[in-house]
Amino acid sequence: MTDLIRRALTGRAAGTAPTPKPPRERTWKHLSPLPRLLILTQLAFNIGFFAVLPFLAEHLGTTMGMAGWTVGFVLGLRTFSQQGLFVVGGWLVDRYGVRPVVLTGCVARIAGFVWLGHAERTWAVIGSVLLIGFAAALFSPAVESEVARQAVSWEEEGHGSRTRVLALFTVSGQAGTFVGPLLGGLLLGVDFRAACLAGAGVFLVVLAGHAWLMPRHIPGRVGNRERGGVRAMVRNRRFLALCCAYGTYLLAYNQLYLALPAEVERAAGSQVPLSWLFALSSLLVVFAQLPVTHWAGDRLDLRRSMTIGLLLIAAGFAVVAAARPAAWTGTAGLLPAAGYVVLLTLGQMLVVPAARAWVPDLAESGRLGLYTGALSSVSGLIVLIGSSATGSLLDLGLPPAAPWLVLAAVPALAVTLLPRRRHQADRPRAPGEADQPRVSSSS
Repeated sequence: MTDLIRRALTGRAAGTAPTPKPPRERTWKHLSPLPRLLILTQLAFNIGFFAVLPFLAEHLGTTMGMAGWTVGFVLGLRTFSQQGLFVVGGWLVDRYGVRPVVLTGCVARIAGFVWLGHAERTWAVIGSVLLIGFAAALFSPAVESEVARQAVSWEEEGHGSRTRVLALFTVSGQAGTFVGPLLGGLLLGVDFRAACLAGAGVFLVVLAGHAWLMPRHIPGRVGNRERGGVRAMVRNRRFLALCCAYGTYLLAYNQLYLALPAEVERAAGSQVPLSWLFALSSLLVVFAQLPVTHWAGDRLDLRRSMTIGLLLIAAGFAVVAAARPAAWTGTAGLLPAAGYVVLLTLGQMLVVPAARAWVPDLAESGRLGLYTGALSSVSGLIVLIGSSATGSLLDLGLPPAAPWLVLAAVPALAVTLLPRRRHQADRPRAPGEADQPRVSSSS
């Protein structure tokens, strides 16, 4: 087992040398062990997480008999404790480094899942989901910021666009999102507690792997314990503009859970086809993300990639808006919804790697964790506000196409928010900072 893990991380079998491959196949081969570990970690994170969380609402409502508003409140608390605190997790990464924050987050996630599996009262459920969410607020900014830093180094070494590394990270996460519910569904044949303990087991493996393989001091990272990082960040208009544009993508993606179910219910008379549309989205990312990223990396800079991605997302909403007045039902009625899912997913493939790759150019030296966490927290706040507005929009009794046209306008207008690319020398710098490599953070 030890030999297999080391071979997976180093990319070569015992006693053999790696063989040359065409340029489009070199991303994984040329990665060093650390980014490989982080990419595999993202896969494990999502398997463990999605083995439990998709089934939480049913468990709370049916098994525990909670009222609908209580279930919604608990799920909202979990999202808040995760997305809202990403910026805190990012700050801790800059201050204390990747390894301790990831290990602490894994311990918190294990404790949260075990607690949730044994929780029989409302207060215990709330405490456990808050702990589960906070765990992600610790380890996710740590992993994401270090992957971004490693991707920039990979690009500067001449291997290709940094978005290729970040695309691998996205694919691994999406694969975990696909596999996790399958594992959880099998374990629910036993009970919900079994799914929780399995999720905890996955994170126990991750904890052991990182305790063994994660270096205590990562070359190229410098600690930053100076104050004033948040103040400088909120004055960084270019970064905040990126957050707003990225937030509109997340708001559009959130319509998979808000506007799309209503449209599927109208067209099919039930939400059974919804699971097939979700599977379509996941499989598209797993199989098409890398080719799309390679294509974009050879032809587009980060701003153009996000621009095309946001316009594809807008087109997805426009497809439904154009078909909605016809009020088709059955299979024909589901085709516009499928078109929306495909265009949204294609847009996602362009937007997500580009946004993550852009953050290192906009972050102060030694603050990459803070900026990575803030990207999620600010965008999450936009989704929270925008989802409330979207829910009201769908309930106003407007003409059928109107809500979808409004939703199409949001990502289209967000293109105007994207900052213009500037030279490396113009990036934000900490007070008194000398010329250094483009990205650095804590040890």
